[in-house]
This record gives sequence, structure tokens and C-alpha cells, in this order.
Amino acid sequence: MGALLALSSAVVYGIVDFAGGLLSRRVHHTAVTFLGQLGGLLLACAAALLLPADAVHLADLLWGALSGVGSGTAMWFLNRGLSRGDMSVVVPVSAVTGVALSVLCGVLVLGDRPGAVAWLGIAVTVPSLWFVAGGRAGAGKGTADGLVASLGVAVQYLALGQAGPGSGLWPVAAGRVAAVLVLLPDAARHARRLKLPPVRCVRAVLVGAGAALGLVLYLLAAQRQLLAVAVVLASLYPALPVVLGLALLRERISRRQAVGLLGAGSRPYCSPWADGPVPRPPATRVIPKWPSSTAGTPCGPAPHGSTGWPPGPRGCPR
Repeated sequence: MGALLALSSAVVYGIVDFAGGLLSRRVHHTAVTFLGQLGGLLLACAAALLLPADAVHLADLLWGALSGVGSGTAMWFLNRGLSRGDMSVVVPVSAVTGVALSVLCGVLVLGDRPGAVAWLGIAVTVPSLWFVAGGRAGAGKGTADGLVASLGVAVQYLALGQAGPGSGLWPVAAGRVAAVLVLLPDAARHARRLKLPPVRCVRAVLVGAGAALGLVLYLLAAQRQLLAVAVVLASLYPALPVVLGLALLRERISRRQAVGLLGAGSRPYCSPWADGPVPRPPATRVIPKWPSSTAGTPCGPAPHGSTGWPPGPRGCPR
């Protein structure tokens, strides 16, 4: 179930990425990014209210807020790199480095232990993402933007994965608030860019709402699957815009992109289903302690609802 949710997150992100890319050709990226985060905030709050939480903890909200800081940072540097026209550098660098950082932190810091099949899938996915995104050798002017965006992507995934299930979807909502605050200074500097026709404004909001839905699906996946594996599955989204561009816009793909699509398509067959669910610590049986000898005996009445005390010192009734 966790793998299916992570793949669903990748599908949603891919559609959002494609729609956002089309919208960015007509609208300034500041408007798309900021209005999108507002749309994500609306959807996240609505989803959190529809799925009530058992107990919302401050720590989980802080993890969600840190995730939102990563989201806002990644979006800002990614869009800045795209606006400079070096897509073949910033997109693959941000996608591949973000996945690699997340996997390394999950294994080395958080103690994830993917199985052999999952490691095979990770090894196939990383170069496939590079090929699909159009990566090429050599550093370009968008490399720095791509690296900073990848750090934001890693923070987004890792921090959100630390939120406990008891807080429901409120960590995602907290993250959208933090992302809006991170992007607010840039939006204030380009306030005139935010004045869009109603139709384009609605489209920007819907793009952000779709991105928030992708994060919701990822959070649910991370609660049911190893974090390192959930990140890799959710990061397959760059393949979908290429497929949609080929099918809807009649775009052409290179041989490298075709190889990457084949590799990305084989990743679900190397999924963590073969490795089983996330290992849980074994349940421990709590044995009641013997009561104190305040009553003059080392034994006392059995606890309420119990059939008696476990075997104890010699001379005590069992």
C-alpha cells in the first residue's frame, strides 16, 4: 500500500509539473509559485479537516513547517534556474541530487534498511531520472540553482517523513504556511506580477493544490514504507511530463530520454513489495510488578481485571 501511494504521488506531481510548466510560459514564475502555494494551503487545510487527527503534536507541526521551508526554497531556485533558460541542467541536477541526498540520509541517519530488490530499484532510478530530465555532462550556469533546489527537495521529503501519523495531515498544512512565508518577500517585490486574469489565477491555484495533494500522498506512503524507498518512488514524477509532452504536444524525445523512460518504467517492478512492509519493533509484554510490603506481606490483591499475579517469591499465592 505504501508503494502504491508513493507512485500515486509521483503521478500527481508529474501532472502538476506539466501543467505548471505550460502555465509558466504565459505567466511569470513568481505568480505561479506564490499563488500555487496559496492553493496548496487551501487544499491541505481542507484535507486535514476532513481526515481528523488523533492528537496534533507540536513536534509534528514543526517537522511539517521545516518541510514547507524546503518546498518553498526548492520551488524558488528551480523556477529561477528555469527562467534563465538552462533547463537541461537545473531540472536533472535538482531531481537526481534531491533523491540521492534523501536516500543517503534515510539510510545513514534514520536507519532505513532497504532490501536487495529495493536497492536495485534505486540504482536503476537515479540514472533514469537524469536521462529523462535531459541531463547532460558538464556544469552549466543553472548548476548552483539545481543544487540548492535539490537540497530543498531533500529537506521537504525527509522532514515530512518524520511527522507521526497521529497528527493526521496537519503537518502538510503547516508546511504550506511555511512555504508561503518563505516566498512572501519575493512575491512582495513582484506584486505587479500577481495581477493575473481570473482564469490564469485559478489555474495557478489548482497547480499548487495538486502539488499539496502529491505531498499528502507522499506523507501517507512514508508512514507505511521505508522513507528511502518512498522518496525514490515519489521522485519518478519527471518521467510523466515527458510522456505527456510526447502524447499531447507532439514533442520529440531523445534517445537518452527514451532510455530513461524505460528505466523509470521498470522501477515499479523493483518495488519494495518484494521486501515486505516496514519492519516494526516487536511488541513487549508488560508484566506487573509485585506490590510493596506495606500491608505486612510481600503479596497483595491482584490488579483489577486480572486473574492473579504471575509466579513470584516463595510463599506467595499464585
